[in-house]
This record gives sequence, C-alpha cells and structure tokens, in this order.
Amino acid sequence: MAAALDSLQIPPRSSSSRPQAKPLNQHLTRYPKPFSSFLLRPSYRGTRWPPATQSPPRGQTEKRDQWGSKAEFLLASAGSIVGLGNIWRFPYLCYKNGGGAFLVPYLLFVVVCGIPLFLLETMIGQFTQQGIVTCWRKICPLAQGIGYAELVILCYGTLSYLTILAWALFYLVFSFSSQLPWASCGHSWNTENCIDFTSLNQSANWTYGPNSSSAATEFWEQRVLAISGGIEEVGSVRWELMLCLIACSALCYFSIWKGVKSTGKVVYFTATFPYVMLLVLLIRGLTLPGAWKGIHYYLVPDPDRLADPQVWMEAGTQIFVSYSIGSGQTIVLGSFNQNKYNSYKDCIWLCLLNSATSFVSGFAIFSLIGFMAEKQGVPINTVAESGPGLAFIAYPQAVAMMPIPHFWTFCFFFMVLLLGVDSEFVMMESIITSVTDLFPMLLRKARRREVFVLVFCLVCFPFQLTFITEGGIYVFQLIDYYACSGAGVLFMTVFECLVIGWIFGVDQFYDIIKQMTGQQPCVFFKLCWCFLTPLLSLGCFIFYLVDHRPLRFNRWYVYPDWAYALGWTLTLSCIVMVPVWGIYMICASTGSLRQRLSILCRSAHDPFHQQRTTENPSRHEEML
Repeated sequence: MAAALDSLQIPPRSSSSRPQAKPLNQHLTRYPKPFSSFLLRPSYRGTRWPPATQSPPRGQTEKRDQWGSKAEFLLASAGSIVGLGNIWRFPYLCYKNGGGAFLVPYLLFVVVCGIPLFLLETMIGQFTQQGIVTCWRKICPLAQGIGYAELVILCYGTLSYLTILAWALFYLVFSFSSQLPWASCGHSWNTENCIDFTSLNQSANWTYGPNSSSAATEFWEQRVLAISGGIEEVGSVRWELMLCLIACSALCYFSIWKGVKSTGKVVYFTATFPYVMLLVLLIRGLTLPGAWKGIHYYLVPDPDRLADPQVWMEAGTQIFVSYSIGSGQTIVLGSFNQNKYNSYKDCIWLCLLNSATSFVSGFAIFSLIGFMAEKQGVPINTVAESGPGLAFIAYPQAVAMMPIPHFWTFCFFFMVLLLGVDSEFVMMESIITSVTDLFPMLLRKARRREVFVLVFCLVCFPFQLTFITEGGIYVFQLIDYYACSGAGVLFMTVFECLVIGWIFGVDQFYDIIKQMTGQQPCVFFKLCWCFLTPLLSLGCFIFYLVDHRPLRFNRWYVYPDWAYALGWTLTLSCIVMVPVWGIYMICASTGSLRQRLSILCRSAHDPFHQQRTTENPSRHEEML
C-alpha cells in the first residue's frame, strides 16, 4: 500500500489545467464564476458541526474563533435579545398604549421590521465572517460608516448598561439583610414624608400629602443614588456602587476574556436560569390577591389608542431596542457561525422567543402591580412604572408586602443581574471582536486579547464612575435616551436595508442565504429589505424628529438647554459617521466620480474588485 501511494505523482497545478467550477443550478449562472465558486462549497450532513473552514493563520496570527456548538449560538443570541427591555419596558408600554390593542402595531413591526432585520444582520455576519466594520468593507466599502456608527452606539450602551448591573448587585446584597431596608421607614435616609405601605391597614382611611413618598422610593433615591438636585450638581462618587461596579466589570471581563470559548460556556447558565426565575415569579404572582385586576389593566384593549401615532412609534422603538438590531450585536454573533450552517429557522425562532418572553413578563409584572395596588387601596395607574422605576421601586415595594420577601427579592434581582450580564458581555464582545478584526495582525495573537479586553475595561471605568455619582442618574437617563436608542438605531437600520437591497443586490444576498443554509428563504423578506422595512424605519425616524418630546426625569425635572444640546450631540455622533465616512472614501479614491462610486460599491467578492486588488494591493489597503 505504501509503495503504491509513493508511486502516485500529483501533477503541478496550473491555471490552464485547473478544473472550472460548474454552477449547481440555473439560479446562480448569472453570477461570474469566481463568485459562484466562493458560494458553492460542499454541504455538511449530520448533527455535528463541520470543522472550521478558515484559511491557515499568517505567521503567528491566531485563527478567528467560532461557536463550539449550535446551542452556544442560540443561547448567546437569546441572552443578547432577551434583556431588561422585555421585563421593564414592554409590559408598561402595553398597559400605557391601549393594552391588547398595542399588540396590533407591535406584531406588525415584528413581522415587517424585527424578524427581517434580525435575519439580515445574522446572515451578514455569517457570510462575511467579520465584525461590525469589516463586514461592510467586504459587502460595500462605501458603507463602512455604518459599522463605525454602530460601534459608537455599542460603546455608549456598554458604559450605561454596566451601571444597571451595579444597581442590581447592590439590591441583591441587601436582600440578605435581616430586614429589607426598603420595606419600612425610620432609617437615617428616610424623610418625615416617608410612608410604610407594609404596615397600612386597608380598613383605615389614609391620606397622603403631595410630598409623600414610599419607603422603597426613598431607599432608591436617598440611599442608593443619593440623588442631587440636577445634572449640574455632580456630587461625589458612591463608593458602595463603585465596589459593585468593579465586581460587575470583573464578571464581564472573565466571561469574554477568552473569546467565544469562554462566552459560549457562560451562556449555558446566564441565558437559561432567568427563565427559571421568571417562571417562579409568574406562578407566585398569579396566586396573589389582586393579581387578575392588574392583568386586566395590562391586557384590556382600548382601540381608540391606535389612532395615536405615538403608539405606533413606541411599538417600533420597542422592537428595535428589544431585538438588538441596528447596533451590530447580531452581526458579530452570526459571524461566529460556520459558513455552512442553517441559521435561517433559528433566527425566526429566536425572534418569536423574544416577543413571547416580553408578553409573558407582562403577566408576572402586572400581577404583582395589581397585588400592590390592592394592598395600598389605590388605582393601578398610580403604581405602574417603567424602566428603573419598575425594577428598583415598584417591584421591591411589592415583594416587601409578600410572605418570605427576602426569597422573592433575591429571585428577582438575580434574574435582573443575569439578564443584564448577558446583554453586557455580548455588547463588549461585539466591540472587542470588531476592533480585533480591524487590526488582526496586531491583536489576534497569543494572550493579546486578554490584555486588550483588560485595557478596554480600564478605559471605560472612569466614564462609568460618572453614572454612580450623586448626579449620575441624570447623566444615565440622558445617554440612554439620546445615544443608546431612538434616532441613531433607526437611522442605521435604514442604511443597512438600502445597502443590501439596492447596492449589494437583494437577489444576490437571497442566493447567498440559500447557499449557506441550504434552505429557500421566504420571498417576503426581499420585499421587506427593499421597501417595507426601510420605509417604516424612515417613517419612525422622521416622526421621532417631528414629534420629539424633551427628556424629563421623574416627570418633573427639566434638563437645562446645554444638556439637551449634549444629548443631540451624542445622537449625531453616530449618525454623521455614515455620510462622513462615505465622503472620505470618495475623496481618498482615484478616478472620476462614477469610477470611484463603481469601485466603492462593489463587493469584495466581485471579480472586478478582486482584479483591482491583485493589481494594486497597497493602494487597495490604503483606500480601505
């Protein structure tokens, strides 16, 4: 056998004798052969994932990481899109905007924007195998500004989201105290207007003054935040929150420091255990007195609210925030997939899981709000809150009235902590991976990733200290309102659809999905990517600008003019990235304007683009 093998002679490869790849079907024959041969790879069978198809490393550069199994991709994606917005934002929006009637615009945006955009971003990452910036370099070099803009949005989100984790950890630590400090008055931080709802007798006639506040509210504002009079009064750093911030930063660091090798293992717990906690809280909430009264307020339909454009705007914004689209996270998670992996159905199921979690969370939250309203003898609309007010005031106050309050407090804030950790380290991983893909020869080497992640955490820490000062809550709300959601995210989704639908080519992208997944995508997605999704996103963006409502804190504090100017500067800091980078690319290239646009709008796998790169590689790298 050995002699027979030695006798074999392999002829040298030459361009003339190399067999040409033949198209497997008539649908791909309209593409040039180099592009078709890039797509036509052998299919894999069986339940195990195929080995990595990446090219060998150059020098000491390490190979780009990939998910170890299908479960890791699913759990990491679920942890990214199922976050705090599902728990503290959707239920309140549903109650506020017509109950069951709110589901009409919400489901419309799920079908037209949520699922198509989530599938679009996942497939972009899986096709290019690159981060937020370099993926657009391969698809359309002129659109690299989208990647830089999404990188800026992620940086804002990373800074503010870790503050929520510090607050949740602070409450979690106090859940082990002998008496919950937000359950009663009489503490050093309480005022004379404090009301202890746990000791009220419903048969008595209680009257509350205009300045009255609950024990939970005073614990949040006076003990946790030590809130100042305004954003101008920054005050000192809360050292207890700083310790919590350091602990959460360390947790996130050790979750991602080894890349998806460590992240993929962490999500087995962080992405699944919150559902256990949510189920426990749901069962307990439904058995409380007054629970069904709260659920009635949550779901009772009010069709007249559908005539309010603000309802449709808030439904669309909730989809963009909840599905983590427009910020590049989904692109990075998809880039860790094998190129030949059927993630088509997974994307649809993940979107349905996200919306179902939001809907079920409403039952858990409003059953407790109904219980709290009945115990206090007040209408539900006086205790219903959204955002931090729900997580750190309304819910702690409700569980303080329940039997075994320490256990239920621990369950809730442990769930909040895990949901926040999932979202936080996915955002951090997206930033680290995207920067590493920009400088692979520098950062994709042994032990350099760990150092880079550590440097990133250390650089972020001084900025995060701003959020835990006495005036930090005002800064937090400003960045969350203007930089992390709203106009910037809507703007990014419009340009993503325009690039894929009209520059790269929706038919070409459609065939790429078919080749990668082995499944024929629904034709409806073509219609969405070209027309419906960008038009709806653009409509929401225009309405956001026309009917803009200035941010207020606690419905009474009005920010100074310079703070609003700072907020809009944060918004523009990501939006202007797209046109500015496009203009820079046009000016940096050579030839007539038509020639420049022709080159900059070509995919990296276009044969003409490959020829130009081969003829002048130094100029190509300089231009990109």
